[in-house]
Amino acid sequence: MNGKAGPRTAGDGSTRTRLDRGRGALGPALELVHTGRAPTRAVLTAELGVTRATAGAVAAELEALGLIRVDARPGAAAGSQGRPSHRLEVADDGPVALAAQVHADGFRAALVGLGGRIVATAPGCETVDADPAKVLGSVVDAGAELLRETGRRCVGAGLAVPSAVAEPEGLALNPLHLAWPAGSPVREIFAERVRAAGIDGPAFAANDVNLAALAEHRHGAGRGARDLLCVATGHRGVGGALVLDGRLHTGSSGLALEVGHLTVNPEGRPCHCGSRGCLDVEADPLAFLTAAGRTPGPEVSLLQQSNELIRDESADPAVRTAIEALIDRLGLGLAGLVNILNPDRIILGGLHRALLDADPDRLRAVVADRSLWGRSGGVPILACTLDHNSLVGAAELAWQPVLDDPLGALTG
Repeated sequence: MNGKAGPRTAGDGSTRTRLDRGRGALGPALELVHTGRAPTRAVLTAELGVTRATAGAVAAELEALGLIRVDARPGAAAGSQGRPSHRLEVADDGPVALAAQVHADGFRAALVGLGGRIVATAPGCETVDADPAKVLGSVVDAGAELLRETGRRCVGAGLAVPSAVAEPEGLALNPLHLAWPAGSPVREIFAERVRAAGIDGPAFAANDVNLAALAEHRHGAGRGARDLLCVATGHRGVGGALVLDGRLHTGSSGLALEVGHLTVNPEGRPCHCGSRGCLDVEADPLAFLTAAGRTPGPEVSLLQQSNELIRDESADPAVRTAIEALIDRLGLGLAGLVNILNPDRIILGGLHRALLDADPDRLRAVVADRSLWGRSGGVPILACTLDHNSLVGAAELAWQPVLDDPLGALTG
């Protein structure tokens, strides 16, 4: 032997050293690509604060795990100078999470990939049994069938329910519109059904509006906000969620921000909480249909009936009056939340999104007039932009362990 070192090749010591230095950056790097904040390797390098070589090694490792795709020959933008950076995208054929949602008018299952992209959905069911075990068994079976059909690897499962979910037990405390027993152990039941179906990965459950806010913050109208308030009404009731400094705020036991029980009409309808005139019964689809003088029909959901009326409101003065009444009640509730929370953005979903679209100036004026901070410049109020955002948020629960530790979650 002559003692001379041989030439270094890809995958030898220098590359391995860079990867070892950057291994702690795998999770942050994946989250940057997942949320669309690092579309190129140059942006990834800057966001992580590492060398270009380390960022390259990190991207290569994520690609080897089947999570992202690195385009080494991107086209240069018109008028740009120098060599264009490698483009980074989530892998189209990568792993998925099983997402499930249950609400008063049915349930649905879907497979969701990185980037919040819905890969496949099962036909929704329009009836919900009073036994949560039967419902969750059916929705998991639908998800398992999707996994068999697509052949995708599953990283875990997440469930969205229209109830406050107490931590750490995962109990649905008030699933009133589902006729489930109060305190149903939904996470335990869901996890048991996931295991019984042979689906890999951990299982989670959380409130549907919390999950909608999480999805919108990462992939939709809330992206870029630091302190984000989300208020939404879907099929029945009103829910709220708060993202503080980029993280979902759920309080000490998962029960924070029960906005549905803010009083907005002291002489209004009795609420199931024991009070009167709460947002939950004054600004949801049933309240709107009642205010518009409509008898809800059984053929389609209350939300769909309400949205159709709002789209055709010009034909009926009673509908216009109902729109204005609900906007005023919603605005009063939002103003109180702005005074307490001082968010930098508000996003509205479900029927509230339709009310915002119908008369944005009226809603913003009510909030500004009734809130201290609104009068000083106003809080942006935007519509949620993601279809099925609670489903996407449920998938985010299952993706979180992978975002925290890609290697450990996928190879451990």
